[in-house]
Amino acid sequence: MDRPPADPAKLLEFWMEWERGDTTPGTVLKNLKNGGMRDILEAAAGTAEDDASGASS
Repeated sequence: MDRPPADPAKLLEFWMEWERGDTTPGTVLKNLKNGGMRDILEAAAGTAEDDASGASS
């Protein structure tokens, strides 16, 4: 089953719930994982690597 694309606004809301003390760290990590945080981080890391390699060319 395919996952829907990550929603940065929803991930931010999960994070803010934790900052306000509404959820426990374990719950926020579960929500971030299930919400697609890995996809966003991989995309950002790939972009950073592409930018670095493009600057040295």
